Amino acid sequence: MSVTYEEILNLFREVAEAQKETERKFQDTDRKLNQLEKLFTSQWGKLMESLVEGDLVALLKNRGILIADTTMRLKGKSPDGGNYEFDIIAHNGAEVVVVEVKTTLRPQDVKDFIERLNQLKGWIPRYAHNQIYGAMAWLTADAGAEQMLEKRGLFSIRATGNSASIQNPTEFIPHQW
Repeated sequence: MSVTYEEILNLFREVAEAQKETERKFQDTDRKLNQLEKLFTSQWGKLMESLVEGDLVALLKNRGILIADTTMRLKGKSPDGGNYEFDIIAHNGAEVVVVEVKTTLRPQDVKDFIERLNQLKGWIPRYAHNQIYGAMAWLTADAGAEQMLEKRGLFSIRATGNSASIQNPTEFIPHQW
């Protein structure tokens, strides 16, 4: 059996076309997986925030901070044109507790959150005259990040099962921003 040059070229074209189709399917699969990952991450974050927010008023009341209401996912534009978002803000007119929620708390998360707290009164002028406290809620913590919270004057809220609890000792005095 003899194969002509034209038949070989046709086979190469067919293989090239099949490879293009396979690549297109891979890209489509990657796109769908990325969408699912974003959906899962977003929904997981909302679940964590809801878990913490549900217990927050009682937790803070036990620490002498009587909260009137909470706001979830406060978003806005900072004066420098950047965006900000705070997971939970609990307030009572005089005091504001800003809560950042993390599934896994890392030392860099603590540093980044403190930096954002330092900017908060400039970003959200309505809180300029309030006493601001910071809190980070977490499920697991890496590299001593949970100890960093207390050393930096932040409330440490551990999400466990279907509830949350403040990990700081009762004599803990939070830093005011």
